[in-house]
Amino acid sequence: MKIYNNVSEFDSSIQTVVTIGTFDGVHMGHRKIIKRLIDSAENGHLQTALLTFYPHPRMVLQQSEDLKLINTIEERKLILEETGLEHLIVHPFTMDFSRLSAREYVEEILVKSLNAKKIVIGYDHHFGRNRTANIEDLKEFGKEFDFEVLEISKQDIEDVAVSSTKIRRSLEDGDLESANTYLSLPFFLSGEIVRGKGLGKNMGYPTANMDIKESYKLIPKQGVYVAASVINGDKHFGMMNIGTNPTVGGKDRSIETFFFDLDKDLYGQHLHIQLLKRIRSEVKFDGLDALIEAMNADEVFAKNYIKVFTNE
Repeated sequence: MKIYNNVSEFDSSIQTVVTIGTFDGVHMGHRKIIKRLIDSAENGHLQTALLTFYPHPRMVLQQSEDLKLINTIEERKLILEETGLEHLIVHPFTMDFSRLSAREYVEEILVKSLNAKKIVIGYDHHFGRNRTANIEDLKEFGKEFDFEVLEISKQDIEDVAVSSTKIRRSLEDGDLESANTYLSLPFFLSGEIVRGKGLGKNMGYPTANMDIKESYKLIPKQGVYVAASVINGDKHFGMMNIGTNPTVGGKDRSIETFFFDLDKDLYGQHLHIQLLKRIRSEVKFDGLDALIEAMNADEVFAKNYIKVFTNE
């Protein structure tokens, strides 16, 4: 898959079938749309293209600080690369871009820049300045500019919206099992491993502390999770704690992972860590002995779960 950071980078001689959207989570509903995109391309000997925008329009138009997304833009690129999509265009969303009229958007972006011959889009799609144009307007533009509009049904669009909402709510509620059922891959966090306070090491559980810079990334409910990550080509399992470490007087949230079979300095590495199973909520224990006893139990639970997960 080729990735472009602006529609101007795209080779406009390539005839495409295009879909447009956020595709947050790239869940099963999204994959259904991408499959239709790929099928439509094969039928018309076209190449597949997905047009998305960054920052998210709400960050620009509403300056929304409470917006939480399942994936960062870099995570979304990573997942989309596995779908069979040929071209991903991540176009900057700015105030100037938002002021394009519907005609300017269609002519300059979809027709001249992306050479769209087919557009796969939801029945409720709106576009142009103040989102005043709809799918019927797009079909009229199609007659003028010689492209076909393939409408995604109300049912399919609602399935996508419901799935995204359920995934976010499930993660916030600590229902990882439901979230991972909707997602095509286990939910994961990604960031740089940085130095922490070293408290885990003193208790026999040295942890990799993750720094997530993207404030819009949704972080699941605080608690202890079974986790997995591919590090230097090998898959390693462990357990992750998301929380404030109240037993030792912590206040700021941290994301720490103890890998069972890894004794290596990970500082400075950028990891993707999957969350496989939620073990329990974070609890303030009566001292370190009680905390260590709970962590020992967490480790036993996690290792038993991993045996089942890996069919060993």
